[in-house]
Amino acid sequence: MATVTASTPGVLPGGLLRHRAVHKLLLLALAAAILVPLANSRWASGTWPDALTVDLTTPLTTTSDWIIDNRDSHPLFLYFLGHVSNAVVLGVRAVYLVLLAAGWAGVTALGALVAWRVAGPKLALGTAAAFLTCGALGMWVPTMQTLALMVVAVLASVVVGALLGLASGLSDRLDRALRPVLDTMQVLPAFAYLLPVVLIFGIGVPAAVLATVVYAAPPMARLTALGLRGADKEVLEAVDSLGATARQRLLTARIPLARKELLLGVNQTIMMALSMAVIASVIGAGGLGDRVYQALASVDVGAALAAGVPIVLLAVVLDRVTAAAGDGTERTGRAAWAYALAAALAVAVAGRLLGRLDWPDAWVLNIAEPVNRAVDWMTAHLYSGVPVIGGTAEWAGRFTIWVLDPVRDGLQGLPWWAVLLVVAALAWLIGTWRTALTATLAMAAIGVLGVWEPSLDTLSQVLAAVAVTLVLGVATGAAAARSDRVERALRPVLDVFQTMPQFVYLIPVVALFGVGRAPAVAAAVVYALPAVVRITAQGLRQVDPAALESARSLGATPAQQLWQVQLPLARRSLLLAVNQGVVLVLAVVIIGGLVGGGALGYDVVFGLAKGDLATGLVAGAAIVCLGLMLDRVTQPTDRRTKKGA
Repeated sequence: MATVTASTPGVLPGGLLRHRAVHKLLLLALAAAILVPLANSRWASGTWPDALTVDLTTPLTTTSDWIIDNRDSHPLFLYFLGHVSNAVVLGVRAVYLVLLAAGWAGVTALGALVAWRVAGPKLALGTAAAFLTCGALGMWVPTMQTLALMVVAVLASVVVGALLGLASGLSDRLDRALRPVLDTMQVLPAFAYLLPVVLIFGIGVPAAVLATVVYAAPPMARLTALGLRGADKEVLEAVDSLGATARQRLLTARIPLARKELLLGVNQTIMMALSMAVIASVIGAGGLGDRVYQALASVDVGAALAAGVPIVLLAVVLDRVTAAAGDGTERTGRAAWAYALAAALAVAVAGRLLGRLDWPDAWVLNIAEPVNRAVDWMTAHLYSGVPVIGGTAEWAGRFTIWVLDPVRDGLQGLPWWAVLLVVAALAWLIGTWRTALTATLAMAAIGVLGVWEPSLDTLSQVLAAVAVTLVLGVATGAAAARSDRVERALRPVLDVFQTMPQFVYLIPVVALFGVGRAPAVAAAVVYALPAVVRITAQGLRQVDPAALESARSLGATPAQQLWQVQLPLARRSLLLAVNQGVVLVLAVVIIGGLVGGGALGYDVVFGLAKGDLATGLVAGAAIVCLGLMLDRVTQPTDRRTKKGA
């Protein structure tokens, strides 16, 4: 009779995992049996007890009043923050004046020539077409305002991120210290950065640039540290053998070897800075984002689209150019760059001599009116009354009534301790007890802050959006993984979707669904979908071909191969897709407060609009806690490297 030993493949691992999961749940149930009666006897069930809530309104209001009263007189503002603000204003103004002096022809020529030298003539034509489209839509001046803000913000973000990454890459102690800071900076949605900087710097360009730096620096820091730590050890040993000092080793070996990661960091920083620069229009940054924000506020979809298209074009161009620079596929010498810059300068001078600096009014195409007429037609014919399928407004209403309301009411109807138990169980099953403790404390902090109900409302929207995103994303990713034709057809669509700033996603959903929680969820789904599709497709494509061949030899159908082989073997990639989907959905659900999403997003918007530090900052802190909890619940931990799993 055969015996099952520890080396028997396919038997022990599954049993061991099941045993561990049951063991964890039993321990959690034992703790709950002891703690829940104590909690009920002291604070009762239901919503979060008032006795465990800390009211931060008074200290935050006092702090806000002190900052406002001393902003023009305290030495901290006069001799440090004031100089920072002035430097930002001067930098943005200088870049903006240079762009205006170059004129539309000079800027277009410079952009096209840079793209040509980096990636070839195809991207050069696309870049020129993108800039010309910005002018044709009547958005040349706002585009230059956004570009000037971007240049200063990206330069500052790259410098700050590179310095942090340098410190993290060269020191394990600093890496451990910076990791939670960078995690928090990346989990915190962009909107929550705005209120503190507005309080310190006031409404305007300095607050917008500094909020952008805080938001966009983390990817540069992480990729810089990754590049430095991943440098070829044999090359470093060779440099050491030549007697190089630590500084020479860094400048001549580690940084050059990390070139690809550094350029990828610049690419990611540019994308995040553009996204944040658009959102920062809410605090007076101006430019294209301000046009979109004002149009959305008045539900003018045509005007919003006219400003949104240049944002997308700018994002696509910057993404393609920086990505091509990172690939290093088109290397050029200094002479070629000199010729390109000289040609761009000649075009700019010719434009100035001809008096053609400003985009001619006669060349502007007014798309707002026809777009608004199309929206009116959609409102009259597609919102409701469509036979069989119903209208978009009906879809939004049904989704709200059948999905969003039940999920929200179910979460809010649970006892507060039950929510904490569910969070602890999920986090412990997928990670370690430390993961569970972090997630539970983050969720409990939301109750302590006094925003338990709106946080559960936001959580209900996130869960609904993630469920829809995963259904669509996994299905689409599976199709892309199994068909090269589908993958090629999806690639340009996913590229455009991934480069669009978060703000722009609100335009089409408002046109289709109006305002409310359902449009906010729809925007979040569209924003998170490309990442889920790509991660799923990559995970399924990396499944061991031998496993698939074995399944085919046993007569498995394509559907059986997918469900019984590919999906189980791609489990880690699928969990990563869930994690990224949750983080991306949360970011847009919060911005959905601008279009009626309510909950924490509304509190942040209200705090910004009224300058209410208490409301806005507490909501921002709750968003951080919610994001941290969701990240821990959906991020698997490698048990082989953790003790106490």
